[in-house]
Amino acid sequence: MKVLVADKFEDSGRRGLAEIGCEVVYEPDASGDDLLAAIERTSAEVLVVRSTKVTRPMLEKGKLSLVVRAGAGTNTIDVDAASERGIWVANCPGKNAVAVAELTFALLLALDRHVVDASSDLRGGRWNKKDYSKARGLYGRTLGVLGTGMIGREVICRARAFGMNVVAWSRTLGAELAAELGVDAKATITEVAAAADVLSVHLALKPETRGLVGDGVFASMKNGAFFLNTSRAEVVDQAALERAVKERGIRAGLDVFAEEPAGGSGAVEAPIFALPGVIGTHHIGASTDQAQEAIAAETVRIVRLYKQSGRPANVVNLATKTLATHLVAVRHYDRVGVLAAVFDCLKKAGINVQETENIVFDGGKAAVARIHVDRAPDASVQGALRSCTPDILDVSVVAL
Repeated sequence: MKVLVADKFEDSGRRGLAEIGCEVVYEPDASGDDLLAAIERTSAEVLVVRSTKVTRPMLEKGKLSLVVRAGAGTNTIDVDAASERGIWVANCPGKNAVAVAELTFALLLALDRHVVDASSDLRGGRWNKKDYSKARGLYGRTLGVLGTGMIGREVICRARAFGMNVVAWSRTLGAELAAELGVDAKATITEVAAAADVLSVHLALKPETRGLVGDGVFASMKNGAFFLNTSRAEVVDQAALERAVKERGIRAGLDVFAEEPAGGSGAVEAPIFALPGVIGTHHIGASTDQAQEAIAAETVRIVRLYKQSGRPANVVNLATKTLATHLVAVRHYDRVGVLAAVFDCLKKAGINVQETENIVFDGGKAAVARIHVDRAPDASVQGALRSCTPDILDVSVVAL
């Protein structure tokens, strides 16, 4: 199996892929047209990327059957195009959770203790102890967490260590989970914003979360409250955040922002960082040695499972519900051509198979095929199925 790695990737991960029998092509700087050409040139079956964009033309070239995002999100991959071509898309969720949580608190502490401006003044030869001695402190303050996935939970864990109270919201946060996490669950994002001294965003980017944190949320926050975003820039309406900074004294720590450059280095023009009380980092939340080693190991596991079983771990683009309306169970002798005859019969009836599995019984003489189809076979089709080969023992149909 040939694996094309089109981003910087740990040596341990490349060694691990080689150890499981993969041919590894390492082109960490390939992107755009160069990556398109590499996919076609190498005929790779698996593509591994981090932040590199994977577009529809790339997925339509070559022989790709699996794309692995060596990280948590998949927003840089055209998942719809992959699904249309039957290409698995997998990611490595949670492996960078600790790293992102650590940076979240680095930004929070830097905001509270004015670390960035104070350090800049020292480098410029300026001493201003009086102004920089003004900090609120975190103990007893309320942290609002939007999103209680793996990163959000690591942030909550660290907030408790700092003696902070936590209020939280997510679509999956019920009373039982809230009690387990030790948080006060709120029904809406604005309720969290209103209760919090610090609001921290840990939401995945989805159509329903794009621009979710906007004017209404910022209007609900306390004057002078802190705002942190180490998730995705697109979750936040940045123009609304800029207004909140200017008009309501909101102070912000951002690892992601709207004008973020695509490459690893270069110029950046982001007016929000010219505003007083706003600090930022370079989208480095997951960039610790520990996180990258864990992601590399998970990538190897995904590819190994795919190589061994034909089905990778952590797939993000499988249908949660197919168009199947009925289950056709076919008991049969486990002999050559039986399933081919069954599928041919369904084809002639214009019935489409959505899912199927063939379960072989002990001894290997008989099996049952469980076939999910998009409409019920009528009596004549069922009769045709029973008689299509003498190796059929029985056919039954159950509505799903």
